[in-house]
Amino acid sequence: MTWQPLWNDGLIVSAHALAALVAMGAGAVQFAMPKGTKVHLVLGYSWVGVMALVAGSSFWIHEFKMIGPYSPIHILSVITLVTLWYAIRAARACRIKAHRSAMLALYITALMLAGAFTLIPGRTMHAVLFGA
Repeated sequence: MTWQPLWNDGLIVSAHALAALVAMGAGAVQFAMPKGTKVHLVLGYSWVGVMALVAGSSFWIHEFKMIGPYSPIHILSVITLVTLWYAIRAARACRIKAHRSAMLALYITALMLAGAFTLIPGRTMHAVLFGA
C-alpha cells in the first residue's frame, strides 16, 4: 500500500478521498454507539459536514466526462446533499425512523457502494491499495 498515487492526483482528489475515509470510519462508530446522546449529536453533525465535503468536492473531479464535465456519479452527489438535509430535518422533527433510514442509505450507497467503484483497476484508490 502506498499513498503516493493519491497525493499525485492533487488537492481536491486527495481531500475528497481522505474525507470519504474519515466518513466511513466515523459512520461505523456512529452506528455502533448509543443513539440520542450528546456524543451522537456532535459526531453526527461532524459526519454530515464531512459527507458534504465528500459530495461537494466531487463537482471539481472530472475523471469520467459524460454530460459536459460531469458523469452519473455527480447525480449521487446531488442526492447525497439533499438526503443529508432531509435526514437532519427528520431528526429535528423527531422522525427517528426516517432519519435512521436516510443515514443508513447514505452510508451504504454514497460511501460503501461508490467507494467500491474506486477500487476498479486503473483508479487512484486501486493504486493506493494494490499498487499501479
